[in-house]
Amino acid sequence: MKKKWKIWLGIILVVVIAGAIFASAKMNQRGIVAVQTGKASRQDLSAVVTASGEIKPRTYINIGANAQGRIVDLLVKEGDRVRKNQVVARIEAVQAEAEVSAQRAAVASAVADASASEAGLKSMDDSIAAQVAALDRAKAELDRTKVEFDRVAGLYKDKLVARQDYDAKKSAFDAQVAAVREAEARVTQFKSQRAQTAAQLNATQRRISQTQANLARVADMLAKHNATAPLDGVVTNLPVRVGETVVPGVQNSAASTIMTIADMSLITAEVKVDETDIVNVKLDQVADITIDAMPNKTFKGRVIEIGNTAILRSTGVAASQSSVSSQEAKDFKVVVAIDTPPDEIRPGLSCTAKIITATRSKAVTIPIQALTVRQRGDLEPEPEGGKKKDLPAPGSPEEKARKEELQGVFVVVNGKAEFRQLETGITGATDIEVTKGLKEGEEIVTGSYKTIRTLRNETKVKVDNTRPGTDSKA
Repeated sequence: MKKKWKIWLGIILVVVIAGAIFASAKMNQRGIVAVQTGKASRQDLSAVVTASGEIKPRTYINIGANAQGRIVDLLVKEGDRVRKNQVVARIEAVQAEAEVSAQRAAVASAVADASASEAGLKSMDDSIAAQVAALDRAKAELDRTKVEFDRVAGLYKDKLVARQDYDAKKSAFDAQVAAVREAEARVTQFKSQRAQTAAQLNATQRRISQTQANLARVADMLAKHNATAPLDGVVTNLPVRVGETVVPGVQNSAASTIMTIADMSLITAEVKVDETDIVNVKLDQVADITIDAMPNKTFKGRVIEIGNTAILRSTGVAASQSSVSSQEAKDFKVVVAIDTPPDEIRPGLSCTAKIITATRSKAVTIPIQALTVRQRGDLEPEPEGGKKKDLPAPGSPEEKARKEELQGVFVVVNGKAEFRQLETGITGATDIEVTKGLKEGEEIVTGSYKTIRTLRNETKVKVDNTRPGTDSKA
């Protein structure tokens, strides 16, 4: 029996020792947090802004109806290339053509009247010249008869000629004076007639200008019945057919769209960038464009336009023109020109642009999920003996200093997680640049997400970098 009791006592002793060892191990592991870690490394980093949108030509114009009527002819079809000023569609124009013909006849009539007035004016000039010559001849004859009359009057005074000769010369002189007056009256009359003819010519010329203006007006109205291409391009949309009636725009009602012509020489990706990213987007930045309809292909491009007006995400309306709350999410339009668009590209295709806003060569980087924020007061060491710390008064500078938020990571040093404040640079897809506070190769806590959120400064940690679902002993 003594031997049996000794065996049982030995077994109990072994169990007690094992329990003590196990309890001691558990006590030592108390407060140790399992973490996943990684190392700060150097790599080339690019900051990318991703935005979605659609493919659009840089220049495209919707040709609307400028006149009301039926479409009688469509001279192109969708996909055709057109030249500037080429007639692409015709609208019924019977009345406009009749008005143009009437105005052309009116212009021709006014021109004929003007020609007749010009001929009459020339005839009057010739008549005036003839009358002026006749007046000059009459004046010359008057001078001659006056000389003869004066001579005879002197002889008659000296009783050297008969009374009969004196009276004859006096009658001839008086008749010539009357002839001069008649010639002067005729010159004045013909000049008045010329002024009247000139006034008629001026009125006729004004009537020509008026009828020509009317002709230009009706000709313009007739021209509006022909839809012409405003630029060289491709017909990308043709929503109407021959026989349909189109109407011009009036006030708030838009005109009927006949077709859309796009300049396909410059194709763009028009995307909407979130308001938090737009400040990083600059002109001429490089972008990679992917088109949903063309998988496994990436096209290069560059930013050529950045919108200045915010667009409401829900309605697509400019925020300045909407009564919706300003707290709604907003986007900004960014246009990216595609360097070498493929031939099969079409306007309206959905696309995604990845705009490279910044690059860093061989930068010290860490995973984005490793970055965390702590208040300065939470980083202070716990007082010894379990005593509670004396908190500063609410609103005091000390309290504000304790609540200051610091950005950083937890660095594993001697089995403990020490918080390290960092200064960061650009952000890539999964990594972020560290500009100050961390060196290449230092081990940092990268997971789990819950652990990083709750981890306290100088907490003992155990590194466990095994993937979930795998055996740590493997």
